[in-house]
Amino acid sequence: MKKLFNTNFNQEGMHFMLLVLRVSIAALMIVHGYPKLQYLTSGEPIQFMDLFGIGTTASLALAVFAEFFCSIFLLFGLGTRFALLPLIVTMLIAIFMVHAVDPFDKKELACHYLLVYVFLLVSGAGKYSLDRLISRNLTKRRR
Repeated sequence: MKKLFNTNFNQEGMHFMLLVLRVSIAALMIVHGYPKLQYLTSGEPIQFMDLFGIGTTASLALAVFAEFFCSIFLLFGLGTRFALLPLIVTMLIAIFMVHAVDPFDKKELACHYLLVYVFLLVSGAGKYSLDRLISRNLTKRRR
């Protein structure tokens, strides 16, 4: 019963859970972004929301970049904080522009993604990531 209310952090457990969270949220978003990538490369006329007046193709390409390619970086923990920025912006656009007039249940998924992305932005990729390997190698070179 004591362990149930213990507030101490288990460092290894936390790093493992960062890995699980990072890989799972990235995999879910890749599955979400892959159909957009197929649509972008299909050659069909693009019917997508024209954000900021940049055109439908450019708007779709930015969504594909964030949802598919940045998620691949997130999956491996490579440039994690940089990869999260387009993902966060994409979720903010989904919440406040794409689904602005929709009921909350249409915005809820984007809100969940946004919360996880902000958490990972603050926490970083964790010990089990390419960011950690790169950081360790850069530290060794400076010595």
